[in-house]
Amino acid sequence: MTTQSSETRPADRLARLLTEILSPAVLVATVLIAVAWHAADTALTALFWGVIAAAAASFLPIAYILHGVRRGAWTDRHVGVRSQRTLPLLVCLGSTASGTLALYAAGAPRDLLALIACMAAALVVATPITLLARWKISIHALVAAGVAVTFTVVFGPWLSFTWPLAAAVGWSRIRLGDHTPAQVLAGALVGACATGLLYPELR
Repeated sequence: MTTQSSETRPADRLARLLTEILSPAVLVATVLIAVAWHAADTALTALFWGVIAAAAASFLPIAYILHGVRRGAWTDRHVGVRSQRTLPLLVCLGSTASGTLALYAAGAPRDLLALIACMAAALVVATPITLLARWKISIHALVAAGVAVTFTVVFGPWLSFTWPLAAAVGWSRIRLGDHTPAQVLAGALVGACATGLLYPELR
């Protein structure tokens, strides 16, 4: 009788799939483009604003991380080793904050501007927790919870299916051993507060 190795069990494969397809880069780009589509007057302007926001908060940071993985600066695109997270987090924070300022200067729709500002605010909280407190708060859970709240606030409760997806992301991070339950809950709390408390005020 053989024992299935790590990530060959169905639950482990599902966890890996959820971690990849619902990664922060994917979710951030999706919610920014969706909110841009909701807030803009035309499809063309929605695409314009959405791409700018997604580039600042998702495309550029993940491109930087993937480049670092290729040259061996960190082990994987999720930067699973806490000690390797300094530059990726600072680049993500700087890029998102710069995107917020650029969208503000260009007169972006308030809903979109408020959302990317909330993302920057969440990173302002998560970054020192990771770098100074030396505690690997879950960015996956932070983003997933923030996206679930955003969809509920902007589009209404009919998109409440995003909440089980956020919970599934948290489960996947624990199942794969990348985070403890406390780290997942802390990340979810930061993301939910940023978009549940700050976003309605800013928009």
